[in-house]
Amino acid sequence: MKLFSLILFLAFLLGTSAEQCGTQGGGAVCPNGLCCSKYGWCGTTSDYCGDGCQSQCTSGGSGGDVSSLISAPLFDQMLKYPNNPHCESNGFYTYNAFIAAARSFNGFGTTGDVTTRKREIAAFLAQTSLETTAKDDYKKTTYCTSKEWPCTPGKQYYGRGLIQLTHNYNYGQAGQAIGADLINNPELVATDPTISFKTAIWFWMTPQSSKPSNHDVIIGKWKLAADTSAGRVSNCGTLLECGDGSDSRVADKIGYYKRYCDILGVSYGNNLDCSGPRQLE
Repeated sequence: MKLFSLILFLAFLLGTSAEQCGTQGGGAVCPNGLCCSKYGWCGTTSDYCGDGCQSQCTSGGSGGDVSSLISAPLFDQMLKYPNNPHCESNGFYTYNAFIAAARSFNGFGTTGDVTTRKREIAAFLAQTSLETTAKDDYKKTTYCTSKEWPCTPGKQYYGRGLIQLTHNYNYGQAGQAIGADLINNPELVATDPTISFKTAIWFWMTPQSSKPSNHDVIIGKWKLAADTSAGRVSNCGTLLECGDGSDSRVADKIGYYKRYCDILGVSYGNNLDCSGPRQLE
């Protein structure tokens, strides 16, 4: 009788933990960047990330750990200001926090050949450099704009962290994905360096509205329609500023990207800007 009860208990646990994501899980994404299979299960193998995958789909890490491509001294060389005493975030964005966060996301910096992997790291750090060194245009206000993620009284969801995470729905979705309660504790994005890196990588890896993820663009999974017709190949994927004509942020990001590629010893690739409106395939 006890054995039968245990079997029922285990079956209950398996049944309640199986359908965690996608249409079966109410549109939820898997934690820590895991793939959501066509059946609503979270995992990292081809059964989850392959045919029918619903979200955060990658072909799996084909390379080694991100730390094999970027060492602590190289990280410090690339990022000039994390340890600048004149910066508010002095000592916050550490190499160890970056590596810990990177290891939480299947495929980040590990998809494709070494050139593709290095370019993704360079592009990600170019985006975060742009976000953390530009003028702070975010007002410290509530940004409670979605009823789907009820805001906690007294909490504010203004831009924080490496990617300037903003609005309660982004805090809610990012927190759900990385296993942190960011609706009740949004300040963690600015006080916990690993969580800050994780939210930035989550944003990088996750499709936003009608746009594919930056990760999918840079590994060649998605291409700009205009580039395909012109015989070009998408690489950097400056998606956050695409479609609005000339933008100084794109030029700044490309500057960061080229510098980081130089340090990593990898070519830039083609089609680094996206001035003018374009459609994604």
